[in-house]
Amino acid sequence: MNVLWTSAAASVATGGRPNRDWRASDISIDSRTVQPGDLFIALKGPTHDGHEYVAEALAAGANAAMVDRIPADVPAYAPLLVVNDTMEALHALGRAARTRTGATVIAVTGSAGKTGAKEALKLVFSSQGPTAASAESHNNHWGVPLSVARMPGETAFGVFEIGMNHPGEISPLSSLVRPHVALITTVEAAHIEFFPSVEAIADAKAEIFDGMARTGAAVLNRDNPHFERLAAAARARGLRRILSFGAHAEAWARLVDAAPDAAGTAITADIGFTRVAYRIGIPGRHWVINSLGVLAAVVASGANVAAAAAALVALQPAPGRGRRFEADVTGGRIAVIDESYNANPASMRAAIEALAAQRPGHGGRRIAVLGDMRELGAESGPYHTALAEPLDKSGIDLVFTAGTEMARLHDALPASRRGAHAANSKELAPIVAAALRPGDVIMVKGSHGSRMDFVIAALAPRAAPVLAAAG
Repeated sequence: MNVLWTSAAASVATGGRPNRDWRASDISIDSRTVQPGDLFIALKGPTHDGHEYVAEALAAGANAAMVDRIPADVPAYAPLLVVNDTMEALHALGRAARTRTGATVIAVTGSAGKTGAKEALKLVFSSQGPTAASAESHNNHWGVPLSVARMPGETAFGVFEIGMNHPGEISPLSSLVRPHVALITTVEAAHIEFFPSVEAIADAKAEIFDGMARTGAAVLNRDNPHFERLAAAARARGLRRILSFGAHAEAWARLVDAAPDAAGTAITADIGFTRVAYRIGIPGRHWVINSLGVLAAVVASGANVAAAAAALVALQPAPGRGRRFEADVTGGRIAVIDESYNANPASMRAAIEALAAQRPGHGGRRIAVLGDMRELGAESGPYHTALAEPLDKSGIDLVFTAGTEMARLHDALPASRRGAHAANSKELAPIVAAALRPGDVIMVKGSHGSRMDFVIAALAPRAAPVLAAAG
């Protein structure tokens, strides 16, 4: 068993009191996913207290549990580490893990694309050395310390996603991660409900520089209108290296040419003074631009950019973030693009553009199924209505909508493009499924709270294996 934490090391890191010696190979905070050898940390959430599941975690094979009180159903001889507060102790484990490693650490944030960029960095670094990365979208006040605490001491590259909904949330997480390289994918009107302006969102994203040494590098989107604001923030924090990426003529990592097809894009780019030709296995211009940021971060990290570029051909989207599959309908098959995990105005436009690039089968249509975008504040209505323009320009044939805010888009669409509208995704799902015909390409997207996964689930029982990208 590879040992991640011993009782002695965890005790020193947290100031906790172990009741016996133990060794753990990983960390879990969910008793339902505990694996043999894990250290289970009993966190208190808004609806559940992990202390109620300690006995269950130990029975599932956890080698130890970290608690701030001993549950009544846990025997005294059970392997425990008793701390004053389990959330504070998790952060302490993260700080200790960061201190003990000599890894080059990269942090990723942005209003859209940060999980995809994190996964791409994980992919390209994994071929060049032991790599640790955030699992899924573990990017908040518990997800970041959990991810860092899972980083083995022998890691060569650490890649951590950092998210936020409000000002001030990124700064303490950056101080924990202490990145050598910070990648900001883009700044858009995501979570604008909690900010006075998009400029304020840019300032909050710039908090990622707070935990960096002056020798660190900022990797910024040159195409974004807030580039200069972010670059000024990086310089104000003493950062010496600012690498830009995008299609902009002055970008350090600059797009030269992109040849898209249904399964991905062949790209030519100038990465600094090196021309690189490579392919990514996911369609969509937003993936193209973010791949430039990934390669700029690779250079900033001192890794091999040619090897990294070659590795991007294997990049595949995660479920809910552009994953593609085929499903059977009466008389044939359809193609489904699953973008159901989350949405904001910028990512909606990118997904619509990616849908427009798809080629339906004989007699098929390009269909968008869209749910409400959340946390847009007073401007929520206009943001939803404004999607009518890119849907029109992209030639999307039919649009189905769900939710109170998306009703505004439904009303703004010409009658020829209106599929149907429902109060929620659960009601919309069977309507969409019944309307599909062979050859259709359907894209499903909405904020996480819109639960557009109900639409995906209505199609998934008929799903074929995930489509592999062309090599």
